Amino acid sequence: MTTTPRSHLAMFSIAAHGHVNPSLDVIRELVDRGHRVSYAIPAAFAEKVAATGATPVVYRSTLPTDDPDAWGTELIDNIEPFLADAIQALPQLEAAFADDRPDLVLHDITSYPARVLAHGWGVPAVSLWPNLVPWEGYEEEVAEPLYAELKVSPRGRAYYERFTAWLTAHGVRTHPDAFVGRPRRGLVLIPRALQPHADRVDDAVFTFVGACRSEADGAGEWQRPEGAKKVLLVSLGSAFTKRPAFYRACVEAFGGLDDWHVVLQIGKFVDPAELGEVPGNIEVRSWVPQRAILAEADAFITHAGAGGSQEGLATATPMVAVPQAVDQFGNADMLQSLGVAIHLPMEEATPERLRAAVLALVDDPEVARRARALAEAMAHEGGTRRAADLIEAELA
Repeated sequence: MTTTPRSHLAMFSIAAHGHVNPSLDVIRELVDRGHRVSYAIPAAFAEKVAATGATPVVYRSTLPTDDPDAWGTELIDNIEPFLADAIQALPQLEAAFADDRPDLVLHDITSYPARVLAHGWGVPAVSLWPNLVPWEGYEEEVAEPLYAELKVSPRGRAYYERFTAWLTAHGVRTHPDAFVGRPRRGLVLIPRALQPHADRVDDAVFTFVGACRSEADGAGEWQRPEGAKKVLLVSLGSAFTKRPAFYRACVEAFGGLDDWHVVLQIGKFVDPAELGEVPGNIEVRSWVPQRAILAEADAFITHAGAGGSQEGLATATPMVAVPQAVDQFGNADMLQSLGVAIHLPMEEATPERLRAAVLALVDDPEVARRARALAEAMAHEGGTRRAADLIEAELA
């Protein structure tokens, strides 16, 4: 048990697996250490949060987290919804915590109201960062070129004016870009191996603790079928899964492949009937216990999200990275540079290329050696316990 007096901690996140799941074992550990944790989350994830021992504080969100087609195609389409949601969520959260202010705020990087509330309450805020972080020089090298056109557009100027006005109204004098990308303190829930320019990350702000997952965190069970000499998992995560043509390519690539059993996760947006005839060695699921399968798998075709990437690394599973959006492209490049993956763009993911990539990885003993070395290095990053220790240090 903790030697720190019992404290009230408040965690804030959005209704997205890639943002909630990385935090859950840290929250469970803090509860086990005797702290009282309130977790602000939309209703869809309340049960999952409650399983950690935290108390769900349910708020209404306007984010289209369950509809990837609703995000539009331009950069502004991807950032406006977070600000709009923050503005409407803040009064709900202020009311929910009015008579129960926490001693410390924990928050996902997308939870803008959390930092505003922490500022108003005068309590420390710690970001639980589920993906790569900005390094020294990131703004000049990446952000400024990426946002230059947006910032001079009418819609972009209106966005920044609205964001600045909202922050100023609540006493926060930070520029929106720094508010989003430069937290006071960040615990990074990915392995350092996935971080570009890791040597240029400010260690006084960001601490890499690696994957924070336990078997209690909904891992599920899965066993290798009898007679399956090789196992392949195909999963594009939980959001950008509306890819029936890609799944058909996987069926063609691996259907009937001698000695291989394929687990094909297609998500909730695709009807299995869209795949056509599926050979007996392919198991089609809408959702799978990913970590349990990766513990048995010989290869992993992944969208290279932060969660999937680190689970592949933790289990020393060679990966074919087929990124779909946002940070996944950078993760795919990092995995390939580490020598444990092949980055295959979606437009090049033909049955022939998919099969050749998987077979090349599993037939290369150097890939297996590098994968084992990375898994061992990750195991020493500290994970859940180190994250909880660092959070308790903020309380002290």
